[in-house]
Amino acid sequence: MTGVPASAAGGRSATASATAAPAGLWNIANILTMVRLFLVPGFVLLMLHNGGYDPAWRSFAWAAFAIAMITDLFDGHLARRYNLVTDFGKIADPIADKAIMGAALICLSALGDLPWWVTGVILFREIGITLMRFWVIKHGVIPASRGGKMKTLAQGTAVGMYILALTGPLATFRLWVMAAAVALTVLTGLDYVRQAVVLRRAGLAAARERAGRESVR
Repeated sequence: MTGVPASAAGGRSATASATAAPAGLWNIANILTMVRLFLVPGFVLLMLHNGGYDPAWRSFAWAAFAIAMITDLFDGHLARRYNLVTDFGKIADPIADKAIMGAALICLSALGDLPWWVTGVILFREIGITLMRFWVIKHGVIPASRGGKMKTLAQGTAVGMYILALTGPLATFRLWVMAAAVALTVLTGLDYVRQAVVLRRAGLAAARERAGRESVR
């Protein structure tokens, strides 16, 4: 006898089972990620429609880009808060992030609105950091830093301003916003590399220590 009524014990068991149950594929976080993926080809079509220089179509493209950025803010938060983290989400979420940003940068450079070196620096950093995370994942996870969040905000704001057909002072201001985004991109990228090296060294040292203890046994 446990001293706990059967109904209460059953309720606790059911609650624990529900809490421990893995999240299904079709949850709100994954759906938002898939929406972001589907927005990528739509964004490209809107961006390049009518030669890529029509202010109205550029505004529609900006709306698609903005929706993609907003879903990026919500899907990760929902996944963590409501335990909706899945293997699909871990893979698809960063792919969706890089896909919409990469599509926007490449379109802007192809249209001559943004220098190719800017696109190259940002994409090299984003793809490189993603691959590096997989490189050290067995030793631990590199958490998103405050600088990384500022970088994402700066990139989204700068690219969004370039998508719109801005003129005058706003067109000049977006140059400074993009300069800040590029600077944050490089600085946070270097910091992530430092964290990855430290994490990998610590992981390898711990593995050697465990191996040494096992050999003594």
